[in-house]
Amino acid sequence: MGIKKFRPTSPGTRFRSGSDYSDITTDKPYKPLTSPVKKTGGRNSQGRVTSFQRGGGNKRLYRIIDFKRNKTDVPGKVVSIEYDPNRSSRTALVSYADGEKRYILAPEGVAVGSVVMSGPNVEVTIGNALPLRNIPVGTVVHNIEFKPGGGGKMVRAAGASAQIAAKDGDYAQIKLTSGEIRLVHLDCMATVGRIGNSEHELVSYGKAGRKRHIGKRPHVRGVAMNPVDHPHGGGEGKASKGNPHPVSPWGWITIGYKTRKNKRTDKFIVKRRRIGYGMD
Repeated sequence: MGIKKFRPTSPGTRFRSGSDYSDITTDKPYKPLTSPVKKTGGRNSQGRVTSFQRGGGNKRLYRIIDFKRNKTDVPGKVVSIEYDPNRSSRTALVSYADGEKRYILAPEGVAVGSVVMSGPNVEVTIGNALPLRNIPVGTVVHNIEFKPGGGGKMVRAAGASAQIAAKDGDYAQIKLTSGEIRLVHLDCMATVGRIGNSEHELVSYGKAGRKRHIGKRPHVRGVAMNPVDHPHGGGEGKASKGNPHPVSPWGWITIGYKTRKNKRTDKFIVKRRRIGYGMD
């Protein structure tokens, strides 16, 4: 995949860039593995806005992804690499030897014709899924389970990867891109390799219209609001109120304040990410 830049023929294209989609092999998804997506517009079941700046956007079909990779010891051949509007990574359509087809996240280095497998005894090669118990220390992995059989939950975005740092007892130490080191049970599945489409973060939208196409509406700053709407609002002119600590519309501190309160899983975190900075 490469990044395509545009000639500055208008203000909207001056800083615009996008994917050249050179890695995409088909523009139509496999119908049996799709389902419709109902838009919420950021509203809950009562019709109230609970997520701001959401609404509109193009229609999408959801691709049903095989995060569990539980097709054990059955070889599958990659028949297409596809664009998925619901995620930053590409998806690969795999046709297994028994005739079943499934979507998986497309790792770097996997192309049409590649053969992938899953199971405890398969080779440690890119695209194969194995229990952490059978993957050597130092291997780069993605799509990692939290619980055995629960399906991959961690490391699923474009260009993401994690590394198996060590193994101790029944747990492996997984070093995430953020710097966090987390304990994961050795019976949890993970896929070897790094997720593809790593240049996704270099895309510049260039104009507001492209953000509207993906369902993102304008974001209004708190200092531009009235005091009744936001703690940062009000004042004469562009008032900053003596540089107050940034807060949410409900007064919650938004920078440097740790919000994680899940004591049940604290024991699985060996080292936290970016200690002393950001939300944790």
